[in-house]
Amino acid sequence: MLLLLNKPFQVLSQFSADGDKDTLASYINVPNVYPAGRLDYDSEGLLLLTDQGALQHLIASPKFKMPKTYWVQVEGDISEQAIQALAQGVELKDGMTKPAQCRRMDTPDVWDRVPPIRERSNIPTSWIELTISEGKNRQVRRMTAHVGYPTLRLIRAAIGPYSIENVPVGTHIQVDLTDTLAQQVQHFEREKARKSASPNRRRSSHGQAALPHGKRNARRSDRAQSASRARGKR
Repeated sequence: MLLLLNKPFQVLSQFSADGDKDTLASYINVPNVYPAGRLDYDSEGLLLLTDQGALQHLIASPKFKMPKTYWVQVEGDISEQAIQALAQGVELKDGMTKPAQCRRMDTPDVWDRVPPIRERSNIPTSWIELTISEGKNRQVRRMTAHVGYPTLRLIRAAIGPYSIENVPVGTHIQVDLTDTLAQQVQHFEREKARKSASPNRRRSSHGQAALPHGKRNARRSDRAQSASRARGKR
């Protein structure tokens, strides 16, 4: 099962309660599903949920590089130079970001945020579409701040082939897996089963398979008896 949720602003990406903060329990009443990845409390948009462990791993793991597309409202009239810097990668405290896709976009036709962003009348805002394939903590916000344009509103519009199109804010729909994703899940499960079935045989320092404890003791006893007989002959 795969669910697409259009997460509202200021909702935790978890079902368990945390003080008075709103959680996924207010929007999803489907048993045994869990978020595949996370979306920050103060971010909005697409969150995927599933009841399959393999699928959850494939979506959330940076290893599989499922691209994530964000619509970002920033403070200021963003320059082409800043857009190019975001696309090429910027140096954050935890390392260089990978090359991304970034373009300026018109104001998207989306729901009103509650509460609305704080705008300053003398400073314009602008929107960009940014697609990344990694998941550093609060990466998009740190990237735009690094190039001088703080993020005011952050909406995740798509993850891989799935998007928030036709999913109103605060609602969810169930969708089928794409053929590619279904094949990846099957391959992942086969590999996991193969590794689980492989004998966990320890190796000796000479690269040979280690003998069971009982056989090791028997071999040591045989060697000791042979040495004793040799000494007796001398």
